[in-house]
Amino acid sequence: MKFSFLLLCAIFGCAVAMRQQAVAVSGKLLCGSKPASGVKVKLWDEDDGPDPDDVLDEGFTNNDGTFRLEGSERELTNIDPVFKVYHDCDDGIIPGQRKVKFRIPSSYISAGGRAQKTFEIGVLNLETIFPKEERDLL
Repeated sequence: MKFSFLLLCAIFGCAVAMRQQAVAVSGKLLCGSKPASGVKVKLWDEDDGPDPDDVLDEGFTNNDGTFRLEGSERELTNIDPVFKVYHDCDDGIIPGQRKVKFRIPSSYISAGGRAQKTFEIGVLNLETIFPKEERDLL
């Protein structure tokens, strides 16, 4: 009986300690001088250790290249938000898509389920060769 009570208290304590945190990002993507429309964009919480990364939101850029993503997650520690772009701008016929990622500053993380402010990443020209750029073959 005591063990069951202690187990229940431990589970409840962990659930309460999990903090709901939210983040949002917006901006505009170009491919050269033209809007990069239909480009896949994702907002992730990248985790270290055994906890798998979480997709907070995903979508595609609008016809004018603009996007806005917002999402939230419950975590014991601060979330580590990352904005990722998967594209074929200036890529020729190379298999897969170019993948670039940008860490969102922790000052844009809000307590609760809705982001209180949005990280405006600005206008990005995807012809740029970004440091640590990867390829997504899936």
